[in-house]
Amino acid sequence: MKVIGLMSGTSVDGIDAALVEISGTTLDLRVELLAGETYPYPDNLRSQILGVCGGEKLSMQELAELDDGIARCFGRAANEIQTNQSPATLIGSHGQTVFHRPTTAETMGYSLQLGRGELIASIAKITTIDNFRAGDIAAGGQGAPLVPKPDAYLLGHPSEHRCVQNIGGIGNVTYLPPHSQPNWEDKVCGWDTGPGNSLLDLAVNQLSQGELTFDRDGGWAATGKVCQPLVQKWLAQDYFRLSPPKSTGRELFGVDYLQACIADANVQQLTPADLLATLTDLTASSIADSYRRFLPQLPDCILLCGGGSRNLYIHQRLQSHLPNTHITTTDAAGVNGDYKEAIAFAVLAYWRHFQIPGNLPVATGAKQHLLLGDVHHLC
Repeated sequence: MKVIGLMSGTSVDGIDAALVEISGTTLDLRVELLAGETYPYPDNLRSQILGVCGGEKLSMQELAELDDGIARCFGRAANEIQTNQSPATLIGSHGQTVFHRPTTAETMGYSLQLGRGELIASIAKITTIDNFRAGDIAAGGQGAPLVPKPDAYLLGHPSEHRCVQNIGGIGNVTYLPPHSQPNWEDKVCGWDTGPGNSLLDLAVNQLSQGELTFDRDGGWAATGKVCQPLVQKWLAQDYFRLSPPKSTGRELFGVDYLQACIADANVQQLTPADLLATLTDLTASSIADSYRRFLPQLPDCILLCGGGSRNLYIHQRLQSHLPNTHITTTDAAGVNGDYKEAIAFAVLAYWRHFQIPGNLPVATGAKQHLLLGDVHHLC
């Protein structure tokens, strides 16, 4: 089956579209990437999304118009990714997260992804599955992370202990024990590690007076010096000590958090490059610290994916914190790192079509395995 996966993460860089051919189910799952492309949002739409993520208020009419605007972009991406390809028969769309409230002992979680699937289906003329997080949340889960189960069947290894580390706006990890271990599937786990690129991107935009949106290859940060006392202070934040299952977003690691970091940096008289170096090390340190706190053992290999996997300075800092672990990208294991998340949602849609549960309760905290996603058929 040919399936399109659509994904836009918390960095709001644009819509990652992956056209894949999928066969098998779980242990015999095979996925071939036929085409992958990132379609940037129009500047005004991206600004609106970032504003809403930052807490700007909307009327219901404005919310509906934003929902439709995002869906139209997703629908166009689905159409364009099929250019010069035979058509797909299914779309799996994650949508654009604009709000995420983790589940706690007192409160059921709430996660809102805009870009409604019924409009995407209408534009692309393809059955579309979306709203993947709601079912898991209803079963007491976080609704995140949802990629650990696809990761397990796409990137596991017979003998290696692996971590698949996505570094988008927020970082998330999937731990994969060797497939040769008895009951290995029950030992797969995952969680949101904390900030990925979110604080870095916001800081670069502020420090460059809006001229830059990210630190390409980590080049600016690499000219600075890490302030370790500040990294240790920031790592004392409660989220990093919270045991999995857990999830987070820009609601925590966003503008207000960055301003507190900048205030700390000013006290230490850090240069802009020093601030970026220190924020980069926070991302790397929070990943390494969560591995040491919550994994049964450190991995033999880390497979990086997402935009942050192209940041050479993040790679360097992570290696310095985990010197005995081999660090590479998911590309080396046969899954394109730029589109790995979009591929995962194509797989989740494929599993939903064949009535195969898509969540991993040990990762999300849900009470049971569930079919994920709402199906929008064409009439």
